[in-house]
Amino acid sequence: MSDTTNIYEETPDLDTIGGRLSRARESAGLSVKEIAWRLGVKIATVNAWESDRTLPGAQRLNRLAGILGVSISWVLHGVGTAPMEHGGQQTVKNVTAQLEKLKLLHLETGQLIGQIEKDIERVAAHRAEERLDLAT
Repeated sequence: MSDTTNIYEETPDLDTIGGRLSRARESAGLSVKEIAWRLGVKIATVNAWESDRTLPGAQRLNRLAGILGVSISWVLHGVGTAPMEHGGQQTVKNVTAQLEKLKLLHLETGQLIGQIEKDIERVAAHRAEERLDLAT
Protein backbone atom coordinates (compact mmCIF):
# COMPACT_ATOMS: atom_id res chain seq x y z
CA MET A 1 0.00 0.00 0.00
CA SER A 2 1.39 3.42 -0.88
CA ASP A 3 1.61 6.48 1.34
CA THR A 4 -0.83 8.23 -1.01
CA THR A 5 -3.72 6.06 0.19
CA ASN A 6 -6.14 7.98 2.32
CA ILE A 7 -4.96 7.26 5.86
CA TYR A 8 -8.54 7.39 7.13
CA GLU A 9 -9.38 4.28 5.11
CA GLU A 10 -6.72 2.22 6.87
CA THR A 11 -6.85 0.63 10.29
CA PRO A 12 -3.77 1.95 12.08
CA ASP A 13 -1.21 -0.26 13.76
CA LEU A 14 -1.74 0.68 17.40
CA ASP A 15 1.76 -0.24 18.56
CA THR A 16 4.13 2.50 19.71
CA ILE A 17 6.71 4.04 17.40
CA GLY A 18 9.42 2.09 19.18
CA GLY A 19 7.43 -1.12 18.88
CA ARG A 20 6.93 -0.58 15.16
CA LEU A 21 10.64 0.15 14.69
CA SER A 22 11.58 -2.99 16.56
CA ARG A 23 9.16 -5.16 14.57
CA ALA A 24 10.32 -3.68 11.26
CA ARG A 25 13.98 -4.24 12.17
CA GLU A 26 13.32 -7.87 13.10
CA SER A 27 11.26 -8.39 9.95
CA ALA A 28 14.18 -7.01 7.92
CA GLY A 29 16.48 -9.50 9.66
CA LEU A 30 18.74 -6.79 11.05
CA SER A 31 20.29 -6.49 14.49
CA VAL A 32 20.32 -3.34 16.61
CA LYS A 33 24.08 -3.22 16.04
CA GLU A 34 23.63 -3.34 12.24
CA ILE A 35 21.06 -0.53 12.29
CA ALA A 36 23.27 1.59 14.55
CA TRP A 37 26.26 1.06 12.25
CA ARG A 38 24.28 1.93 9.11
CA LEU A 39 22.94 5.11 10.67
CA GLY A 40 26.18 6.13 12.40
CA VAL A 41 24.67 6.14 15.87
CA LYS A 42 25.34 4.25 19.08
CA ILE A 43 23.59 0.97 19.84
CA ALA A 44 22.14 2.66 22.94
CA THR A 45 20.50 5.25 20.67
CA VAL A 46 18.68 2.58 18.64
CA ASN A 47 17.68 0.83 21.88
CA ALA A 48 16.30 4.15 23.16
CA TRP A 49 14.24 4.56 19.97
CA GLU A 50 12.87 1.02 20.21
CA SER A 51 11.96 1.42 23.87
CA ASP A 52 10.22 4.77 23.23
CA ARG A 53 12.63 6.76 25.42
CA THR A 54 13.58 9.01 22.47
CA LEU A 55 12.65 9.48 18.82
CA PRO A 56 14.93 9.61 15.80
CA GLY A 57 15.29 12.99 14.11
CA ALA A 58 13.66 13.62 10.74
CA GLN A 59 16.72 12.81 8.63
CA ARG A 60 17.52 9.62 10.55
CA LEU A 61 13.86 8.62 10.50
CA ASN A 62 13.85 8.93 6.72
CA ARG A 63 16.99 6.76 6.37
CA LEU A 64 15.70 4.29 8.95
CA ALA A 65 12.40 3.84 7.12
CA GLY A 66 14.31 3.25 3.89
CA ILE A 67 16.62 0.68 5.47
CA LEU A 68 13.67 -1.14 7.04
CA GLY A 69 11.51 -0.99 3.91
CA VAL A 70 8.61 0.80 5.59
CA SER A 71 7.02 4.19 5.15
CA ILE A 72 7.62 7.08 7.52
CA SER A 73 3.85 7.35 8.04
CA TRP A 74 3.76 3.73 9.20
CA VAL A 75 6.58 4.34 11.70
CA LEU A 76 4.98 7.51 13.06
CA HIS A 77 1.25 6.78 12.81
CA GLY A 78 0.84 3.08 12.06
CA VAL A 79 -0.59 3.61 8.55
CA GLY A 80 1.21 3.18 5.27
CA THR A 81 3.75 0.64 4.07
CA ALA A 82 4.36 -1.86 6.86
CA PRO A 83 7.09 -4.53 7.03
CA MET A 84 6.58 -7.72 5.09
CA GLU A 85 5.31 -10.43 7.39
CA HIS A 86 7.15 -13.66 6.76
CA GLY A 87 5.13 -16.83 6.66
CA GLY A 88 6.01 -19.80 8.83
CA GLN A 89 7.63 -21.64 5.92
CA GLN A 90 9.96 -18.72 5.20
CA THR A 91 10.96 -18.63 8.87
CA VAL A 92 11.70 -22.36 8.84
CA LYS A 93 13.88 -21.88 5.74
CA ASN A 94 15.75 -19.00 7.38
CA VAL A 95 16.35 -20.91 10.60
CA THR A 96 17.42 -24.02 8.68
CA ALA A 97 19.88 -21.97 6.63
CA GLN A 98 21.26 -20.39 9.80
CA LEU A 99 21.63 -23.84 11.38
CA GLU A 100 23.55 -25.15 8.37
CA LYS A 101 25.83 -22.11 8.46
CA LEU A 102 26.42 -22.65 12.18
CA LYS A 103 27.27 -26.33 11.61
CA LEU A 104 29.80 -25.34 8.97
CA LEU A 105 31.34 -22.75 11.27
CA HIS A 106 31.48 -25.37 14.05
CA LEU A 107 33.34 -27.76 11.74
CA GLU A 108 35.76 -25.05 10.64
CA THR A 109 36.33 -24.04 14.26
CA GLY A 110 37.12 -27.64 15.20
CA GLN A 111 39.63 -27.88 12.36
CA LEU A 112 41.24 -24.61 13.38
CA ILE A 113 41.51 -25.76 16.99
CA GLY A 114 43.19 -28.97 15.81
CA GLN A 115 45.66 -27.00 13.69
CA ILE A 116 46.49 -24.66 16.59
CA GLU A 117 47.07 -27.64 18.89
CA LYS A 118 49.47 -29.17 16.35
CA ASP A 119 51.30 -25.85 16.00
CA ILE A 120 51.65 -25.56 19.78
CA GLU A 121 53.02 -29.11 20.00
CA ARG A 122 55.46 -28.39 17.15
CA VAL A 123 56.70 -25.17 18.77
CA ALA A 124 57.03 -26.89 22.16
CA ALA A 125 59.01 -29.75 20.59
CA HIS A 126 61.24 -27.28 18.76
CA ARG A 127 61.95 -25.36 21.98
CA ALA A 128 62.71 -28.60 23.80
CA GLU A 129 65.23 -29.47 21.07
CA GLU A 130 66.81 -26.03 21.38
CA ARG A 131 67.19 -26.46 25.12
CA LEU A 132 68.86 -29.84 24.61
CA ASP A 133 71.26 -28.33 22.08
CA LEU A 134 72.17 -25.53 24.49
CA ALA A 135 72.67 -27.99 27.34
CA THR A 136 75.12 -30.10 25.37
